[in-house]
Formats: sequence, structure tokens, C-alpha cells
Amino acid sequence: MTEQTEMVVDEWIYIPPATEVPADKIKSNIELEVMRKDAPTKKGLACRFTCRFLHGEEAILLYVAQDSYVIDLDDKIEPLEVHRMIRNSFSKFNEKYEFRKLGTVLQNIPLPVFDERTLDINDIVHFLN
Repeated sequence: MTEQTEMVVDEWIYIPPATEVPADKIKSNIELEVMRKDAPTKKGLACRFTCRFLHGEEAILLYVAQDSYVIDLDDKIEPLEVHRMIRNSFSKFNEKYEFRKLGTVLQNIPLPVFDERTLDINDIVHFLN
């Protein structure tokens, strides 16, 4: 059995720009760290997303959040299931962002799209099994 934990926002560092910044001048990038967690009777997968919004070299927002999946030790995890876990985590990451961005200069700017093609799912599946 697999259980998903609550997404926890580790960092939300918002620095409003000193002057008005057009939305098309704000750049952003997103990163994902995937980590294995172990316990005596369970194993797990942690997904930690980091997103930075910049205007030139000036930081506007650093947003970091993570959640994890607790998996029975005997369970075998398939690649499709890992994809689903990561998509669910990103969806929760995006949901928290959409709520928190209100009242910032980013209120009309969505998170960048997370490109799953950059992941090596087979490596993740291998270390989980």
C-alpha cells in the first residue's frame, strides 16, 4: 500500500521588486529532487520541488516544497506509478503556489511547466525496488 503525505512548504522567500516589472521580464525555473527514504518496515519516495522567479539577477521568489510517499516494504513499484506520484506531487506544489502568489507581483504568472522527460524514471524505480 502507498500513502501520500501532506505537502510541506519549506521555503517561501518573496522579495518584492523595487520597481514595477513587466510579467514578460520575469523568468523562472523549476527543479525536482527525488530521494529514497527508508524505515524498518516501510520505504518511501520524497519529491522536493524548487522554483525560482527572477528579474534579471534580482530574486523575486524562492519557493521550495516537498511531500513523500510511504510504501510497504514488499510492494514493487512500476514506472507508471512513479510518474503518477511525481505528477501528483507537482499538482500539490502548483496548488500551494496558486494560493500563495495572490497579493504578489506574480499573481498573474503561472509556475513553469515541469518537463517529466528530463527524469530517468527507470533509475527511480530501480532504487525503490
